[in-house]
This record gives sequence, C-alpha cells and structure tokens, in this order.
Amino acid sequence: MDVIMPQLGETVREGTISVWHSKVGDAVSPDQPLFEVETDKVTVDVPAPAAGVLAQILVAVGERVEVGTRLAVIQTAGEDTAVSTSPQGAAPSSSASAAATAGRSARATAMPSATSIPGAGAPVIGRADPAARLSPVVRKLLAEHHISDPSVIVGTGAEGRITRDDVLAYVVRSRAQTAPGGDTVVAMSRIRKRTAEHMLQSVATSPHVLQAVEVDFAAVERLRGAAGEAFRAREGFSLSYLPFVARAVCQAVPEFPHVNASVRGDALVVHHRVNLGIAVDLDREGLIVPVIKDAAHRTVRELAVEIHRLADRARRGALGPDDLTEGTYTISNSGTFGTLFTAPIILQPQVAILSTDGVRKRPWVVQGAAGDTIEIRPIGVLAQCFDHRAFDGAYSAAFLRRVRELLERAHFGAEL
Repeated sequence: MDVIMPQLGETVREGTISVWHSKVGDAVSPDQPLFEVETDKVTVDVPAPAAGVLAQILVAVGERVEVGTRLAVIQTAGEDTAVSTSPQGAAPSSSASAAATAGRSARATAMPSATSIPGAGAPVIGRADPAARLSPVVRKLLAEHHISDPSVIVGTGAEGRITRDDVLAYVVRSRAQTAPGGDTVVAMSRIRKRTAEHMLQSVATSPHVLQAVEVDFAAVERLRGAAGEAFRAREGFSLSYLPFVARAVCQAVPEFPHVNASVRGDALVVHHRVNLGIAVDLDREGLIVPVIKDAAHRTVRELAVEIHRLADRARRGALGPDDLTEGTYTISNSGTFGTLFTAPIILQPQVAILSTDGVRKRPWVVQGAAGDTIEIRPIGVLAQCFDHRAFDGAYSAAFLRRVRELLERAHFGAEL
C-alpha cells in the first residue's frame, strides 16, 4: 500500500517531511504516527494508512513534495512486497521514481563529509561547512527571515546540525530590533506571512460584498443561563454564543445552499455536506481554520465541544491532517475581543464567511400585543462577506435574516 502526501489545508499544495517515526522493517499501524510533515501553516504527525510493515521510504527527511506524492510503501497482510534493508527502502521500479532516487543520491554525494550510519535513514553530515549541512526546511526558514550567515545559529542536532527549532528560537530572540529613530522592526512570522499572502489572494480573486444584521440574543441568553452551570460542570468550559450561531447557520444552509459552495473556474460547486470552518487566532501570529465535518448533523452541545477541542488543538499545534480540509463555510469569532463590527475575508475557494461580534446590552424596541416597549436586550452583529460571483445581495440578506430568526427563537433547549 502506498503512503501518499496528504492534503493539509484548503490552500496547501506541498509540505516538507521533517521526521520519519519508523524505519524500514518496522511494524506500523493506523493508531501510531508514521511521519511528521511541515507546511506553511502547521506541523502535524500523520499516521500510517494501514497496519503492516514499512517496506520502503521513498522521500527523505527534509524533502519538500507536492500533495499526492508517494512517500513510502507499507506491506500489508497478503501482499508480497519485499522489505528493503537499505535506509531509504528499495528503489522504485519506474523510470520516474528511479530518476528521483538518482537525484536524491546525487545531492547527497555532492555534500562534503557525508558519512552513512546504517539504519539511520539519512546521511549524517560531518563538521565541514555549516551551510552545506542545512536541510531544505532550514534553508527556507533562513531565507524567509533574511539570515544570510547560518553560523550565527548554534545547532543542537546531530553533529551540531542546525534544526528547524534552532532557527525559530534564534528568530524569536532577535525578532524585536531597535531601528534608527527609535522605531521597532518586528519580523513577520512564517504563519503571519502566509496568512497575509492568502488574504491578498482572496481579495484579488473574489469581489467581496459585506452585509450585516443585528440579532437579539435574549432567547439564547436564557438558554445559556438555564444550562450554563450544568454544561460547565459536565464539559469543563463555558457555553458561549458561538455554538448557537454555528447551529443556526447549519439549519439555514439547506434553504440557501449557494452560501455553502465553492467557485471552480466558471462553475459554482454547491456542497451537500456542511463542513464548518472555525477561524482560530494563534496568539496574534496568524489564523488557522480547523473544520467541523458534517456540522449540520451535530447538536449545539456537540458543536460547542468540537469547537473547543479544535481550538485547543490549534493553539497547541496538534491539529491532524483531517482537521484542516474540506471546509465549505467559515465563521470568524471576533466577539471574544468585544468587537462591534468586522468585515472578514473569504477563505478561498469558499464563497462566504460570517463574523460574530461582541454581544452587548442595549436599549431595544420590542414589539408586543400591547404595542412597542423599550427593553434592555443582549444585542450582537452578524456580518457576512460573500463572493458576488456566487450570488447577489438579496440572497445573502435572506440567509442572514433566516439565521437571525433561528437565533431569536432559539429552539435549542433539547440540544444542551
């Protein structure tokens, strides 16, 4: 069975193999990590796709490969694939794979003072030129942070080799520099730079239109008050407004399916599954959007638990490959910071994104049988940016109105 480079995000097209956790001949299983891969957004451990024996490793540590590339071969029960005893496994038989292997061998030969350690899976470089001992991952990080002299970094790897963590630690130590005139120059982190690139690409691709509605969260607040204490005791965290908004969005999508779509060339692909992305702030270093698969089939409680789980894993850098793919609609929750109104940027290739802002107590006109009265109500703004190529303003406005109706009625008591 082939081990394939997975898709680790909607916009991720390649990744770098940073660690092989098993060597050729080891038994592997789906419940244990097989290798670690780095992308511009995350570093994740990827498990074996099946139980068996690792027969071949086709891509060495440090190599950057595209999504879909064959990385290794696992011999499963009933297969007769020979297990190679060489560090990288048996060479593939196809001419293309042979050429790739030859290229890797040529690069390894060109590096000075390389000595092979049996079973290590990669050459260990001697103490010659530090620049010659840099992996592609480290070279890329040095270039991104404009570090021209690698000798300023103390390597903690084998034989003093500079690792990815060494570079990042150096960057953190030297990030804040005093510039002429007393200004401070702060280098962008890798995630911050990639977030900026994706946002610029989205604005250049989609004609963004912003619409917003005010929502009376009084009914939701009553549910939070009634169930909040028991919920916190059971789940270990507080019940916020966000899972209620997520549930209302999921209930409204079937009536307005084009908001749950992607643009593909000149066509609009309308998705039948609602895979809800939740934007997570990584301590102001950038954003990452883990995805709740089939969110429409989950209750408010289940959505709350999954949002909390994914946000926690995102901030710990522990998201798995499946957590970052197949999103169809995204919610950005700025309300935790008390914002009044936010215009979010669409996550490509989706066609809409919703911002939930802070809920505040305000005077509010309430229509009743005896006439209008003014009451103090918890009011918040929901703002949706949509791609005008996908639908028009009336469609978006009707969707927002439906989400508001669902929240103001808040028939979610049985779901808590």
